[in-house]
Amino acid sequence: MPEEAPVAPVDSLPEQPTVRVLADVHELVNDSPVPSGARWTLAEPGRQLDANLIHLPAGQRVDTHTEPDLDVVLVVVAGGGTVGTPGAEQVLADGNVVWLPHGSTRNITAGSDGLSYLTVHRRRPGLQISKRPSQ
Repeated sequence: MPEEAPVAPVDSLPEQPTVRVLADVHELVNDSPVPSGARWTLAEPGRQLDANLIHLPAGQRVDTHTEPDLDVVLVVVAGGGTVGTPGAEQVLADGNVVWLPHGSTRNITAGSDGLSYLTVHRRRPGLQISKRPSQ
């Protein structure tokens, strides 16, 4: 007869991931001591995603940049503005879900009421120390 695997005591079982509410974006948008920039950042250990709630006051802009590695989903949670690309400018409004594919060049400008948006993307790997390539 085959041996049975030993049963691990309950207190030594790995902890199950817990589903929970992390933030209320409306509270963060309406009542924050941070006038500009990141008002909330996902910081859970062991996560596979990065997420940030960003607020830009009226007229403020995220300069033109290209994200070479990661697709980003942007969700407008308050206010409005524009996302500019080399080919066009698109209006952003409360509730819009925008896909920013990797390799795309873009800038973001807040409208007259400011702009608050959530970004979500795959977590960037940490910096790693490695040997220099042979010369």
